[in-house]
Amino acid sequence: MDINVKIAKELQVQKWQVEAAVNLIDEGNTIPFISRYRKEVTGSLNDEVLRNLYERLNYLRALEEKKQQVLGSIEEQGMLTDELREKILAAETQVAVDDLYRPYRPKRKTRASVAKEKGLEPLALFIKLQNTKKPVEQEAEKYIDEEKGVGTAEEALQGAKDILAEAISDEADYRTFIRDLTMREGSLASEAKDEKAESVYEMYYAYEESLKKVAGHRILALNRGEKEKILTVKVKAPEEEIIRYLEKMTILVNNEYTTPILKEAAEDSYRRLIGPAIEREIRNELTERAENGAISVFGKNLEQLLMQPPIAGKVVLGWDPAFRTGCKLAVVDGTGKVLDTKVIYPTAPQNKVEQSKIELKKLIKKYHIDLISVGNGTASRESEQIIVELLKELDVPLQYVIVNEAGASVYSASKLATEEFPEFDVGQRSAASIARRLQDPLAELVKIEPRAIGVGQYQHDMNQKKLGEALTGVVESTVNKVGVDLNTASAPLLEYISGISKTLAKNIVAYREENGRFLSRKQLLKVTKLGPKAFEQCAGFMRITDGENPLDATSVHPESYEAAQKLMEKLGLSMEDVRRLQGEAKTGGKKAGSLSSRIKDKKKLAEELGIGELTLEDIVKELEKPARDPREDMPTPILRSDVMDMEDLKPGMILKGTVRNIVDFGAFVDIGVHQDGLVHVSQMTERYIKHPLEAVSVGDIVDVQVISVDVPKKRIALTMKIK
Repeated sequence: MDINVKIAKELQVQKWQVEAAVNLIDEGNTIPFISRYRKEVTGSLNDEVLRNLYERLNYLRALEEKKQQVLGSIEEQGMLTDELREKILAAETQVAVDDLYRPYRPKRKTRASVAKEKGLEPLALFIKLQNTKKPVEQEAEKYIDEEKGVGTAEEALQGAKDILAEAISDEADYRTFIRDLTMREGSLASEAKDEKAESVYEMYYAYEESLKKVAGHRILALNRGEKEKILTVKVKAPEEEIIRYLEKMTILVNNEYTTPILKEAAEDSYRRLIGPAIEREIRNELTERAENGAISVFGKNLEQLLMQPPIAGKVVLGWDPAFRTGCKLAVVDGTGKVLDTKVIYPTAPQNKVEQSKIELKKLIKKYHIDLISVGNGTASRESEQIIVELLKELDVPLQYVIVNEAGASVYSASKLATEEFPEFDVGQRSAASIARRLQDPLAELVKIEPRAIGVGQYQHDMNQKKLGEALTGVVESTVNKVGVDLNTASAPLLEYISGISKTLAKNIVAYREENGRFLSRKQLLKVTKLGPKAFEQCAGFMRITDGENPLDATSVHPESYEAAQKLMEKLGLSMEDVRRLQGEAKTGGKKAGSLSSRIKDKKKLAEELGIGELTLEDIVKELEKPARDPREDMPTPILRSDVMDMEDLKPGMILKGTVRNIVDFGAFVDIGVHQDGLVHVSQMTERYIKHPLEAVSVGDIVDVQVISVDVPKKRIALTMKIK
């Protein structure tokens, strides 16, 4: 199999693009680096395509390795034919290779192997020939042998049937046919172990759906219900049709003596051997498909969350709400430095509201707090009420934001948080994290294991290794898309940069602490263990503001500096112009305007500069908007100054909300009442959409209308199809 051809066909790209990408990967280049700085080589393959390519490359290489192992094993046994070799080499999945290898795989003790040890294989062959003119029982009597453990003709016959059943089960073509037929015509069914028990799985107590149609989120829910011993789940196959098929393939002539025996063997083969194995395979395949879908949705949600724009330069009060242990507060300045921490007790059981307000007013006055960032966990609602009362009593403009605190407790108890805030307790660390999430979501959220961030569905029920790798890839892509400030980035943020390992990230921070801020990207080469290859991979993603070279603050790679400077000369731009534009961009000022319109012949200019056209376009974009943050295009959080209760909601009300999470069946939207409302996928657009991601992303600000409110069950149904 030509792996590159297969990948090109699957991803619908050219073979040369795949070959180029594979060569770059094998040379040790990272996906973000290839995507951003090797566009000419790959024909602009983006991050997503490159990650899919990398995943398929690993799978197909492992498949080829497995084929060679199987061929070697069968050859050792002296059983390898040209036809079998061709079938194995043509197999496209590991399941297909397993099916072909099954008859030759060293088996553990089976009923058939026991029968063979008793010398019953010739009897099985005699039945298989189907040309006897006398009852098979007469032939079976010849195999009675007390020493071998065959006491009667019936026992001999049973052993022969076991051998025949296993032989039928070992036929790869039969398994392929049965698997395909079951997937086409079978169904997935579940029932309750105790119908009277109340649980979240009640809709699955008497459930059945075609295998072709069953949605990924249902598969994951059924798996969880089964794991929790609430549901019994099984695959229902078209058994009669399958057994008839096996009989047709096995019974070649109608022989009154052998036909009934072969029918029994065929049925036994399916019910005891093939059926259970194929049910396992189908369940595994469905689960894998459902997991891949859920991981993909989680990844897209996570990317949107990480890309939320920072609210820079504001003094933020982080508020980690709680009841008994009190609300933890942390004041964080515009650079993310913690200025003060405090614990107040405005919620039950203490209810020290007035005392808490006095403490809050002191903090607001002392540190000139601009915003309050409130975690959305336990006691968030009660905290919000107190904040709104406080805002009405103040004569300074102050607003608050509810932030998703998922993972804050994971972070605050981590080794990293202990190193960062050794003198703080878990609550204070959590409050600081909640404040920083508003100031720079990306820099703060990278400190938390991606799966703990809470924008997925059934993330704890799936393959954790695969989930971890996929989400780490998303974080890596996002961090590199945004870039990091080399002089302020923490080690956890730096280690997501292309080419930077955990050790190198720590070494960069150590170098910075010892030698002061970096003045140029070239200085990275002085960092312990950071060699030319790592420099090549990481340099373009590192930013230095107010450094020696203004290009160090852009995503122009040092390898293109010479070309960029020649281009600037042609366009009449000086380094000082670039530095001035960077300063103005920070304050929302001018941009360089359209430089591309001043270039008449891109191809000719690219040749003159010794770079590709795509690299030229990227450099021009950077010079037009130097040091631009791609997160600027994302919707900013809704700042609130009032509060609503769930009881205040009435059907027909139109509200603005923030998309907090997306799952297969809809989107959860924060409308400012503590309980997120659900917009079902059918309520998103007038046109038909298969998945919510076709209409919305995490972080989107959307207009919604209330359909219904169920206060006891804490359920709010919303629609985006506003009348």
